[in-house]
Amino acid sequence: MKKVVVIGATGLVGKSLVKALVQEPAIEKVIVISRRKVEFNSVKVENIVVDFANLAQFRDAFNGDILFSCLGTTKKQAGSVAAQRVVDVDYQLEAAELAANNGVSEYFLVSSSGANSHSKNAYLQMKGELENKITQLKFNRICIFQPSLLLGEREGFRFGEKLGSWVLPTLCRLPFLKRYKPIYGEQVATKMCQESLKLKTGIQRFTLDACFPD
Repeated sequence: MKKVVVIGATGLVGKSLVKALVQEPAIEKVIVISRRKVEFNSVKVENIVVDFANLAQFRDAFNGDILFSCLGTTKKQAGSVAAQRVVDVDYQLEAAELAANNGVSEYFLVSSSGANSHSKNAYLQMKGELENKITQLKFNRICIFQPSLLLGEREGFRFGEKLGSWVLPTLCRLPFLKRYKPIYGEQVATKMCQESLKLKTGIQRFTLDACFPD
């Protein structure tokens, strides 16, 4: 039986992930760490409200077998690239460091297809930088999931994502663009849950075309 920790549980992937974990008999407890109180209809879930700007004060919350990081924001939501970086890199890295120092053995990260620390795109550069830093931490197993555009019901309307959901499926019929095909957040969450039940070590990256076939 495993005890797991989830950050970013109010997002598209995070919500589905918590639901999947709760339904899995091998998962005994799900610790949801969030900046505001979140209600989950399960006795398996414990919600711990924290101040992400002062995560070190909540180090004891990052304790279990696996840390799932589904945290993320957009430039529009954050207000600037610098503010987005605080959430997408700084908060996630500190959470991972706290977990590693507490002896959490596995770390699962939702990153992005095209993540590259040398990218000229600020978002992909941040994702790549985080991946690089995470892989230096002392986890027995690190799983990095790299989906493209995520589909599903969100709290706010995002025109760019809506447009991409119409255009990309057609473009991505081309073999060399297949890895950039949109995917539902629920599919990513299901894959993460499935992988969490496997006994493996080392660093694994899961790209869209390799892990989420048509």
